Amino acid sequence: MQVAIPHELSREEVRKRLKASSHEIADAVPGGMADIATSWPSEDQMALGIMAMGQKMDGTIDIKDGEVVFTIALPVALGFLEPMISGAIRQQGQRMLEAPQED
Repeated sequence: MQVAIPHELSREEVRKRLKASSHEIADAVPGGMADIATSWPSEDQMALGIMAMGQKMDGTIDIKDGEVVFTIALPVALGFLEPMISGAIRQQGQRMLEAPQED
């Protein structure tokens, strides 16, 4: 499953905002019952390890010019939730990118 969220920010600003709000990613999981581990394998990619509803999922957030692309390997058992999950990712992802940053 891929969800692209457009933005008009520099890659540096997107990285800054994602790093500052990565703890909020679990809020995008329906039911609010998720454990998420994040890491940065490269400057423009955040890796996600997600444990939710008894399922382990892996994903990435790729920072591109003009968009951020969330990719989640959704298990077959949770395929029926894809529309709900993609909508939540879209909403939470937009919120993370628009969040005012404190310096």
